[in-house]
Amino acid sequence: MLRNPIHLRLERLQTWHHLTFMVSLCERMYPNYQIFCQKTKFGDPVIYRRILDLVWHVLLMKNIKINFDTQLEKLENYIPSSEGYDLYAVYPAIDACIALGELIHSLLSGQTLEFCIAISQTSIRTVAMLEMTKMGREMTRDELKVLPAIVAEWDVQWEIFRLLAGCGNHDLNLIKGLRYDLREAAISNIGVYLAT
Repeated sequence: MLRNPIHLRLERLQTWHHLTFMVSLCERMYPNYQIFCQKTKFGDPVIYRRILDLVWHVLLMKNIKINFDTQLEKLENYIPSSEGYDLYAVYPAIDACIALGELIHSLLSGQTLEFCIAISQTSIRTVAMLEMTKMGREMTRDELKVLPAIVAEWDVQWEIFRLLAGCGNHDLNLIKGLRYDLREAAISNIGVYLAT
């Protein structure tokens, strides 16, 4: 899978940085899941949205208690199977669910770095798979890493990283700003746009 120096840099960040990075990437993958649900009538984007909101709340409020075991069970009931659909949109939707599942596992385990890297790679994989599907062939790492869509995804991840790395303390305004900007943009890592 495509690697990037950002994965080494993430080691320097604190837990709240990692969680904010992860929920930001999941927020960007949410439109992929929502559009799949709209097209197929499978799943429930409200469940995905609610879990994202709970994670943002954890970052923004002190001493909030949420049963993420229950949230994980809810999510697992709404993950599509690639075998059930002859529709490309199922793959980005599955990746979106995988990423959100990793985020919940991170909250449950208290381990953040490995899940942070995993979600970063999942988001890049979604982009890479779409690009290879468009091309109709497998591509090498060297071919993939120069594609504009891959470069753009790394640029967004770096932008989020830099914002977080610039704040040593748990910065509520930064977290609120990121959440607002990502929701306002309403565009996914593969360019799926949610009209509001």
